[in-house]
Amino acid sequence: MPTPPTPTHLPSPSLGSTDQGGRRPSIQFQYDHAESEDARRYDDFTTIDWVRDTLHERTRRQRDQSTNIRALGGSVRAVGWRVVDAGQSWFVVGVVGAFIGLNAAIMSIITAWLSDLKLGYCSQGWWLNRKFCCWEMVEEGASGSCDDWKEWTGWLPVQWGVYVGLAGLFAFTCAYIVKSHAPYAAGSGISEIKCILAGFIIKGFLSFSTMAIKSVTLPIAIASGLSVGKEGPSVHVASAIGNVVAGQFKRFSRSKAKMREIVTAASAAGVAVAFGSPIGGVLFSLEEMTINFPIKTMWRSFFCALIATVVLSAMNPYRTGKLVLFQVHFDRDWHFFELGFFILIGIFGGLYGAFVIKYNLQVQAFRRKHLASNGITEALLLALLTASVGYMNKFLRIDMNESLDILFRECEGGGDYENLCQTWAQWRMVNSLLLATVLRTCLVIISYGCKVPAGIFVPSMAVGATFGRMVGILVKALYRAHPTWSMFAACDPEKPCITPGTYAFLGAAAGLAGITRITVTVVVIMFELTGALTYILPTMIVVMVTKAVSDQFGKGGIADQMIRFNGFPFLENEDHAFNVPVSAVMRREVVFLPASGMRLDELESLLETTTYQGFPIVKSRKNLTLLGDVSRSELKIAIEKAQLSHIVEPDAPCLFCIDAKEASPSLRTPVDEFDDTEEGTIDFTSFVNQTPLTVSPKQPLEFVMQLFKRMGPRAILIEQYGQLVGLITVKDCLKYTLAHEASHSAGAASKAEDELEQTLEDVSAWIGDVRRGIREWVTGRSESGGRRVRLPQEEETDGEELETPEESRSSSPVLGRR
Repeated sequence: MPTPPTPTHLPSPSLGSTDQGGRRPSIQFQYDHAESEDARRYDDFTTIDWVRDTLHERTRRQRDQSTNIRALGGSVRAVGWRVVDAGQSWFVVGVVGAFIGLNAAIMSIITAWLSDLKLGYCSQGWWLNRKFCCWEMVEEGASGSCDDWKEWTGWLPVQWGVYVGLAGLFAFTCAYIVKSHAPYAAGSGISEIKCILAGFIIKGFLSFSTMAIKSVTLPIAIASGLSVGKEGPSVHVASAIGNVVAGQFKRFSRSKAKMREIVTAASAAGVAVAFGSPIGGVLFSLEEMTINFPIKTMWRSFFCALIATVVLSAMNPYRTGKLVLFQVHFDRDWHFFELGFFILIGIFGGLYGAFVIKYNLQVQAFRRKHLASNGITEALLLALLTASVGYMNKFLRIDMNESLDILFRECEGGGDYENLCQTWAQWRMVNSLLLATVLRTCLVIISYGCKVPAGIFVPSMAVGATFGRMVGILVKALYRAHPTWSMFAACDPEKPCITPGTYAFLGAAAGLAGITRITVTVVVIMFELTGALTYILPTMIVVMVTKAVSDQFGKGGIADQMIRFNGFPFLENEDHAFNVPVSAVMRREVVFLPASGMRLDELESLLETTTYQGFPIVKSRKNLTLLGDVSRSELKIAIEKAQLSHIVEPDAPCLFCIDAKEASPSLRTPVDEFDDTEEGTIDFTSFVNQTPLTVSPKQPLEFVMQLFKRMGPRAILIEQYGQLVGLITVKDCLKYTLAHEASHSAGAASKAEDELEQTLEDVSAWIGDVRRGIREWVTGRSESGGRRVRLPQEEETDGEELETPEESRSSSPVLGRR
């Protein structure tokens, strides 16, 4: 077997004493190219060369167009072919949108039925949820009990047991199906889709099996009562539908660039059906999902979101004309004195987002370290805990979508849910709303990220809505107590002055903006939910305050933080100031191909023994003058064509560039035939990209990162005076960024884990103290034979406790490092 070329250490470029801008390079820390474990995880992902793929798609389209027009002639048939070719993309987008809308309607119906099943059943038909079972009362806007809806039992302990038991059963079933059949179906999926749209391949993430399993298990996860939402998973399911449908068409399956358009449009449709907001879905794709968002993609995203919304509206899953359950209409105006309270809600949203993101990441670290193999058990325990605690609170007991619908309602017109609008019960409602806010926040922190389909958008809106409604009730109580205050002078005594439902609505906007750190999309989504221009200004104020407060605690929403936590390869929009040239980061160990002098068996051996996706072409093994590059896939195609069209020998010489001076300055793509040169020589020249993207080693690293973000190449070659001196990939930029951040925040991650470990240790010790105290009170004697003994007489123990030798050996390794 021939020996393939090994990586060659290229000579270091001569940068001189100053960089390109005349400044001496300032390297903040010594970058070690020896990769850490965190850096090596980027190697598990494959990148897409968007520049080359887009070029090939354009060339393919031109070739097909010219071939078909020549075959059909200049007749009407040729014009018809152009129309069909142009309309194929729109047809696929429309089909994708229709499937997304249909899937969303079915999931909404199943979710509502399973959620109500925990509370009872319909005597008129077991397949009806509570709303459809009591449809006459719903149409009349009446409140009270419904004779057709039967609770499982009239005895509270048994009813609580059935509620908790069904919640645990749903969570167990969901986690088991996900773990057994489609592990990628767990979680939200937005972080992964952002990486896929940025050009990184995660095999199987958008497959049919993942789509089917997530569509089945998502309603079960929501019905289990876990503090998770369906909006993020809906985006994943929609993107998978787009990938599966488009994959059935050759035009899309062979082009990653065309497939990205479909997946982007599908993600917009996923948000559109989740919130009933087609325009908000398009803006979400623009603001959150992808950096590269051309006008063509925007139009197709809008069309896909429109079709999905129309199909969902035609299905009418709630039989009320609403696209989502918590869609509401406000017909009252707001007053300027309320701006102060709106700002308070915005501050809460910012603090909530920062608090949840920080501690959820710590829980995720604990989950990865201790619960990685116990996903089913964890989901079961979380569901049992959530149901046990939530059943006693009227706002946690019901489905979150239904809770939002109730909290958004105006008190007049059938909006009094369990005395929510009664003056005599206002303080009881305030306490219940405050408790719901605190408990839901804690449950979101520990639930998001468990091994079931889990989003965080609606839970965050629910937290904000309970807080906002509480503030609205307090402001309304203040107005009732002091109606003559000057701040209330604008209120009409004959009309309601304060509408607590609008405070809940603004609180939901604050919660959503706080957890996602997006602004325009949230405003538009909330506007489409209400259809009222009146509350555009308050919503904008609340969202901007939320954004300003949350940014004080760190950049990026929960999706961006999860990308960093999971080590997904993604270049963020945030601009960095590294102040280093690209030569400090580029790799010098490069496998290149000489323009001539290489045999076919050497080339085949190279492809078998390496995983590089492309190879630079140089003039010779000693003369490193850069002539172009060639991708791995094109080399394989070229070898296959050579073997089919020629009788070639294993030692046949390979030619990659006839002569540098004859090279065309234009980008070239694979052709169907080889250029004949000498007998027995295989000419790969037509497969070589003779104008690759190159930069000087003196270029700032920030400039190169912008090229990766905006153009999407797989690799950028580094040349100096025409000589190849190295190359750099997105992964190299990510590894350097990781090392740079680690050098400026050394020990931050381990400190966070230590804090969580210590907190859990403290909670465990507190529970042990309570247990012993109860036992001592019952038995009337002190317990001294336990495994852990506190020293009450010690003056200074720093909160530590004596441990037995067995406990010392089993103590946490994280604490041990300290």
